[in-house]
Amino acid sequence: MFAVLKTGGKQYRVKSGDVLRVEKIAADAGETVQFNEILMIGSTVGAPLVEGAGVQATVIDQIKGEKVIHYVKRRRKHSSQRTKGHRQQLTLVRIGDILDSGAADSGVKAAIGAGIAGWKGVEGDGERYATNRERQAEMNKRVATGQAEMNKRVATGQADEKSAEPAADAAPEKE
Repeated sequence: MFAVLKTGGKQYRVKSGDVLRVEKIAADAGETVQFNEILMIGSTVGAPLVEGAGVQATVIDQIKGEKVIHYVKRRRKHSSQRTKGHRQQLTLVRIGDILDSGAADSGVKAAIGAGIAGWKGVEGDGERYATNRERQAEMNKRVATGQAEMNKRVATGQADEKSAEPAADAAPEKE
């Protein structure tokens, strides 16, 4: 039996025993992970995913891909050149079981990318996000009330339209 799974923005056709190089997964060597985004198992095609399906795999190693060289040369009057290299971080996995149902109850760790593994979202950010939202709401309130007070002063003639300072703060003139 084969399955088509999706991870790291790519799709892979796998069968039990295959060894794959996938985008880096947040797991150590020897751990078992489960891919839950299954597009197809055998003749069952998902819409877009097959419900309850999963593919379990064992992490063999965390590796780096081949070096890709990016070379830029500007000709004529600019005469500059730049070379940049990049090695993509990959995870080597061996496909184990292909589950066509009951994957949610297997208790195996889900395979998620290393880039988003540490991010817990806005809820995980908790206090800092809430504090920023409170400060922003307070600032908006102050701006709105300050603008309303300035409009009142302009209407009553206590301040002119271009003045940014309220009339009460001005120093009294001495005779």
